[in-house]
Amino acid sequence: MPNIATRKDPYLATHFFVEVDGIDQAGFTECSGLQAQTEVFEYKEGGQNEYTHKLAGRSSYSNVTLKWGVTDSNSLWEWYQNVIRGKIERKNVSIVLYTDDQQEARRWNLREAYPVKWSGPAFNADKTGVSIETLELAHHGFEVQ
Repeated sequence: MPNIATRKDPYLATHFFVEVDGIDQAGFTECSGLQAQTEVFEYKEGGQNEYTHKLAGRSSYSNVTLKWGVTDSNSLWEWYQNVIRGKIERKNVSIVLYTDDQQEARRWNLREAYPVKWSGPAFNADKTGVSIETLELAHHGFEVQ
């Protein structure tokens, strides 16, 4: 029988914070796209009929999408405006997950991120809710701490 006292519960996905170098923004409501993938090449060796060799190729990282409620801060929009104007300013971005008692549990550090897509809020007079902006970031990979 397993010992319940040593059971480790997963952290809640609601306790997170996003840090962007030099940008002070409102709280983020969603962060998605933390994904890494490695290509696999198959090599069929002559005379070897039991299996196909699977060799690792290049690794790639998906873009990360951030969503937040519209506030009086235009910092992220201005960062993207610079990209539109041809001035790519790469920044380090950290997604930090916290425990229930607000202790840092894990951190994903994106290297040299910059915005590649911005989406403004959708408006609908029939619904109540927060206006949400979205920013998609390309980056050179991440480290998990």
